[in-house]
Amino acid sequence: MTDPFDLHGHTVVVAGGAGLIGTALSRGLADQGATVVVADAAPDRGEAVAADVDGRFVETDVTDESSVEALLATVVEEFGSLDGVVNCSYPRNESYGARYEDVTYADWRENVDLHLNSYFLLAHRASLLMREQGHGSIVSFGSTYGVQAPDFSVYEGTEMTSPVEYAAIKGGVLNLTRYMASYLGRDGVRVNAISPGGVFDEQHPTFVAEYERRTPLDRMADPEDFVGPVAFLLSDGAGYVTGHNLRVDGGWTIC
Repeated sequence: MTDPFDLHGHTVVVAGGAGLIGTALSRGLADQGATVVVADAAPDRGEAVAADVDGRFVETDVTDESSVEALLATVVEEFGSLDGVVNCSYPRNESYGARYEDVTYADWRENVDLHLNSYFLLAHRASLLMREQGHGSIVSFGSTYGVQAPDFSVYEGTEMTSPVEYAAIKGGVLNLTRYMASYLGRDGVRVNAISPGGVFDEQHPTFVAEYERRTPLDRMADPEDFVGPVAFLLSDGAGYVTGHNLRVDGGWTIC
């Protein structure tokens, strides 16, 4: 009997594939049998990850239309099909992360453009190719803060905050996912989202303690926690799943 969760024969693009989460996804999807194309703007890290997973690196600026189109053309030319796309890229400008009071309109516009619009660009262009094929799966990364408002008390005693742009961007990603799933379902293209909780990345100890105290599983996420959920959504085992936002947050959003 064929394993519906096996990714052998699937060519999957991981945008942001050399980042914190992207590296774990690139490795994990390769372990599941996928041919992984690491699309990233950082050539040194991207080449290293691609070599590690016996995949292909394509230097890509997800905010640039010609770069995204060249990526997809390369995939189709070299591998024959585009079976899956995972967008976990995180483009932002140098002012990103400013306090609410300090956010300028120019920075707001630039960060929304870089992040939300690049997610649309890649998903839109990929979906058109997948529609021609008659199949494909797109997984975009949303966030728990695209589902609910931040709990700002977890940042007390630190210089950290949750950027206001982030809430708007991730809320937009999630509704874009639903729109595309509805529009493309009849074409055999599935579109879903993952909403991660906070990922441990050596943050301030006070923040980590407060975040974990509010999480039923009593810890922050590790990048590897997203491999299984993403692999499921890409696989034939999720063949009747589309328009879904899978929260991978240790229970954060139920409290």
